[in-house]
Amino acid sequence: MVSGRNSRPSVAPWHMSLTMRLRLLVLAAPLVALASPCFAESSTAIAVNNPPAQQNSLVDMLALMSGHCKTFKVAGRPFACKTVAFAHDDKGRVNFAVAVDDPSDENHVVSFSGENGKRADDNSYELPIDRMLLNSKHRPKVDGLPVPAAQTSTGSCRQTGNFAAKKVNDVTCSATDSEGRRYELLFVSDGTPVNVRRIRQSSPSVQDPFK
Repeated sequence: MVSGRNSRPSVAPWHMSLTMRLRLLVLAAPLVALASPCFAESSTAIAVNNPPAQQNSLVDMLALMSGHCKTFKVAGRPFACKTVAFAHDDKGRVNFAVAVDDPSDENHVVSFSGENGKRADDNSYELPIDRMLLNSKHRPKVDGLPVPAAQTSTGSCRQTGNFAAKKVNDVTCSATDSEGRRYELLFVSDGTPVNVRRIRQSSPSVQDPFK
């Protein structure tokens, strides 16, 4: 469990709910389940093609970004969102996790996931995407939290901003899964400093864009 409290009084209660559930669901993401391979979008189910789950990985850093999605599409369907998180685990995998603004499903989280991300310069970070992690209230649960289905995908994410100053301008992602479905994200920061939570020490070999 991540400790800490966001004390900004101007944040709306629904945004606080999105932030808290995104934090919890991102921490559950390494427990990718192989059972019940489907992702429910309201009344529509998307079959997924699960790659092997990464074993014994733990989130060691979580960075919460405040802003809004100018574009966010899941399998071509537009959604709204208010919060995006950068999550890094101790095996080097990175997720850009999006809390979907979906009043009918408080567990609706979609993540662009990949490895071997690099800082192109001091103001940009690029991540190749190899899978989408799809979470909803219909997913199987571990310790009370739904864990995402994983869909093999190709694509990339690019995050711009000054990481050392914890300032992010935007996050742009585009991916296509093995069934030909497209996922798109353009998230724009509202200028609030990135809220970085270091949960445990990272391996020194893993590149950290927030150093």
